Amino acid sequence: MAIEIVDNSTESRFEVLVDGTVAGFADYRLRPTKIIFTHTEVRPEYEGQGLAGKLVGHALQASADTGLRVVPVCPYVAKYIERHPEFKELVDG
Repeated sequence: MAIEIVDNSTESRFEVLVDGTVAGFADYRLRPTKIIFTHTEVRPEYEGQGLAGKLVGHALQASADTGLRVVPVCPYVAKYIERHPEFKELVDG
């Protein structure tokens, strides 16, 4: 099973691909200095494989790498940040 995570900026979302198929996504709204994560979803047939965590971890690291502050409106992203304190400094507000 090949897993890839990409920023699909056209759709304003990070996507996790499994063998080339979109298995899940993290929607965002991009602002000049911040990224607002609004929703994270993994398709039912891919649940339970840790894909959401890999997806959100990658999205947060990509945000950090580009200097964006993070607004975790999505409950999953907010909970992920609580469990991974290395990302707490990214939170805006």
